[in-house]
Amino acid sequence: MALRHAVLAALLDGELSGYQLAKAFDVGVANFWHALPQQLYAELARLEREGLVAGRQVIQETRPAKRLFHVTDAGLAELERFAAAASKPSFIRDDLLVKVQAADHVDAGPLIRQVEERAAMAEAKIDLFRRILRKMRGGLGEEEFLRTGGRVGPYLTCLRGLAFEEGNRDWCLRIAAILRERSAAGPGEGTASMTREGTARAPRNSEVAHAER
Repeated sequence: MALRHAVLAALLDGELSGYQLAKAFDVGVANFWHALPQQLYAELARLEREGLVAGRQVIQETRPAKRLFHVTDAGLAELERFAAAASKPSFIRDDLLVKVQAADHVDAGPLIRQVEERAAMAEAKIDLFRRILRKMRGGLGEEEFLRTGGRVGPYLTCLRGLAFEEGNRDWCLRIAAILRERSAAGPGEGTASMTREGTARAPRNSEVAHAER
């Protein structure tokens, strides 16, 4: 997916200025597509040149003039083409997971702190997503909103963001507890035996086959 499609989708609710678009990304779209404000402004300019969005100048009495953008028919056609195309699978790329992978050979203290910090960040995002979802529903319960409410797309992406952050929080809290327990228990056999030089020796194929029985 290109940034342009995320921008076009964010503009479907109505006209937005570049600043408003950046805010919309920050509180909603960012859970599945991250972009810096300067990237969004540059993309808006490209989309306008290509005729996928159109902008109009709005004069404000006490503030500088601003431009509001909306999706054109050509932009809607591009979104239709994009929605019909096959989606590529996503992949995790996270430096914290690299650190956890090396947990048996690094100081557990800093790693535990980082994992717990990630859990706290996830908790804050969970609270944000829940507030956004309540605002979208208005006075409706979730199931009623999903059946009869207004535009459901943004709600569904927020549900995905909520589930993602809940999974992050739960995993981080469990990993922190595991690492703290193992650290308190002292060194053990672990998952890899050690050579005389103190480096990890990978299990032999025969050992792997025996473990899988």
